[in-house]
Amino acid sequence: QVQLVESGGGLVQPGGSLRLSCAASGFTFSSYSMSWDRQAPGKERGLVAFSSGTGEITYYADSVKGRFTISRDNAKNTVYLQMNSLKPEETAVYYCGGNRHWGQGTQVTVSS
Repeated sequence: QVQLVESGGGLVQPGGSLRLSCAASGFTFSSYSMSWDRQAPGKERGLVAFSSGTGEITYYADSVKGRFTISRDNAKNTVYLQMNSLKPEETAVYYCGGNRHWGQGTQVTVSS
């Protein structure tokens, strides 16, 4: 069965960095686009970043352009989200998605 397992969340100070990972299994990873969403408390869930199956095409929400980078290692069936210059308002649960499935999410808290 399809499984997506996120990791790498945690507490970071404003301006800090985190790298999220999402390990996928149960499907041909390289054939599917992957994305990262986030949902902050009391707010709607929204797309943060997207990667095509090969990683050649990426998309970012305007709010994270230039600070976040989505990448993937198809040999490891893993997609990453490198997050730099984090802001307190980016405190949220971050979800990895692909092949019409979503992971359980990983909490990112940006606070001093």
